[in-house]
Amino acid sequence: MRGADSVWAAMAVWGCLAASAYTGEASAPEKGNTTMLDPDFAAMIQPIPASAKFSDPEYYIWCGTMVRGDDGKCHLYYSRWPRKLGHNAWVTHSEIAHAVGDTPLGLFAHRDVALPTRGKEFWDGLCTHNPNVHKFGNKYYLYYMGNTGDGVASKALNFVHRNNQRVGVAIADSPEGPWQRFDKPLIGPTPGFIDALCATNPTVTERPGGGYLMLYKAVDNKGKPPFGGPVLHAVATSDSPTGPFTKHPKPVFVKEGVAFAAEDPFIWTSGGRYWVIVKDNAGHFTGKGKSTALFQSDDGLDWRLAKHPLVATTEITWEDGRKQKLNSLERPQLYFEDGLPVALMFAVDENNEREHSFNVRIPLAPPR
Repeated sequence: MRGADSVWAAMAVWGCLAASAYTGEASAPEKGNTTMLDPDFAAMIQPIPASAKFSDPEYYIWCGTMVRGDDGKCHLYYSRWPRKLGHNAWVTHSEIAHAVGDTPLGLFAHRDVALPTRGKEFWDGLCTHNPNVHKFGNKYYLYYMGNTGDGVASKALNFVHRNNQRVGVAIADSPEGPWQRFDKPLIGPTPGFIDALCATNPTVTERPGGGYLMLYKAVDNKGKPPFGGPVLHAVATSDSPTGPFTKHPKPVFVKEGVAFAAEDPFIWTSGGRYWVIVKDNAGHFTGKGKSTALFQSDDGLDWRLAKHPLVATTEITWEDGRKQKLNSLERPQLYFEDGLPVALMFAVDENNEREHSFNVRIPLAPPR
């Protein structure tokens, strides 16, 4: 695992040189060197060891969010659904599963299903998807999308389930669970708001001044049914990780004239700023076609493109030197150790037939 080892070896040096830029606890970098304060993820991406691919021949694997437990293990939560049902069964048959590994870039083994089906009468009873895990205080919080409906998987998207998407959270004392789920979602549609049809793709961070901030994908009902639209992003804040969350009126990551510019946000705070990586559906923000883009904000409400907006294109390089052009890299999330980003995680499908998918964890080198 040459690439993985080189990343970990570099972390000690990076920790000494760069910790202040990512935690805001020491002086700013030297004049002229703004890399630490303006991360260039495209330059930090390293070749991927084979061990950092998480796949299952029987399941589509999607999403990917990770936390280090008190047991010293890395706990990966991901979405999965039976491969035999086809890609669009994510909306009807996805379940959030749990795998465990020793290191962020090493091999993982499936452990259990963290959020299984629990009956169509529940708001999240038939489908759980889009996990985003955090440890706040001494508890673990797993934010996710849930839905219910008729339970029918089809080649086309089942809009009964899609339009029942809501955002919720489950809580546990350990990453092994058990996970406490709630009878009501955190975020549901608000008539007249940009989420009037459905809400999904949550990502949450602690606010530097206290409290919590959530970004989520919102679908309005102004467009032609059943799809609706436009598809935008909303900000919500709360004093507690379990809500209630107050929705803010201004949509974010908007591109004028584009009804569905971005999705899959991942948010964090560093150096007193907010940062987010989003999937850039057609290169509206990076100019690089289908890609991922970096935004920054001073307050989490008003966002602007970062100095280095390109995070990744859809081409990856494996540790053996092989380059692979993918249909898509989606659901970006970062994994941090000691406040520093170590791995950039994606859901991957290899071709536009979307016959199979997997999760990949891309090593990140120290910034130049």
